[in-house]
Amino acid sequence: MTRVLVVEDEQSLREPLVYLLEKEGYEVLDAADGNAAIELFKSTNPDIVLLDLMMPGMSGNEVCRVIRQTSNVPVIMLTAKDSEIDKVVGLEIGADDYVTKPFSPRELVSRVKANLRRARVVPVQEDPIRVGDIEVDPAARTVTRDGEDIPLTFSEFEILLKLMKSPRRVFTREELMDHLWNGSFYGDLRSVDVHVRHLRQKVER
Repeated sequence: MTRVLVVEDEQSLREPLVYLLEKEGYEVLDAADGNAAIELFKSTNPDIVLLDLMMPGMSGNEVCRVIRQTSNVPVIMLTAKDSEIDKVVGLEIGADDYVTKPFSPRELVSRVKANLRRARVVPVQEDPIRVGDIEVDPAARTVTRDGEDIPLTFSEFEILLKLMKSPRRVFTREELMDHLWNGSFYGDLRSVDVHVRHLRQKVER
C-alpha cells in the first residue's frame, strides 16, 4: 500500500487531510512538527510527503532540506503563501510541487497521484548519453561528470535527459513541463525556470 506522510502543525487541517487520503486508499502517517516528521520519515520510508511550509520550530523548508540529503521521494509543499518567492525557495531546496491553501480536495489528490506516477516511472533501457564531460545513464538514472556523481532531483534529471537528447534544440517552458508531467501539470510555468537554474548550478563548471 502506498504510504503518505502528512506534516501539518494545525490539527484542524491535518486531520481532514489524513481522512481524505485514507479514503483514497493510502496508508497515512502524520506529524505535527518538523522534528517528528524527520523521525517518521527515517523510520517508515514513505512514498510521498505532504509538507506544510510554515511550522513553529523547524520549517517545512528545513525538513525538505534534510529529506533531500538522503532521498528523492516526492515532496509537495503545502503553503498559505502565494508569493513567487515562497514557491521558488521551496523548489530550490528540492520540493517537487506545491499547493497553495486553501486548496480543493480534488486538486490535492490529483497532485498526489501525479507525483506518485512520476516517481514510479520505469527506467528505460537506453545507452548512456554523453555531451562534453557530462554523462547521463537513463537506465540507472545517474548523472556523472568525469566519473563523479552529480545528485539530481527527479525533475532536474528529466530536464537534463531531454536536453541532452536534443542538444541543439530550444524548448519552451510549456514543452518542458508537459514532458515532466505527461500533460497533467497545471500551475505556474515559471517553476520550470527554478528547476533549470538549479540544474545549471549543479552541472556547469
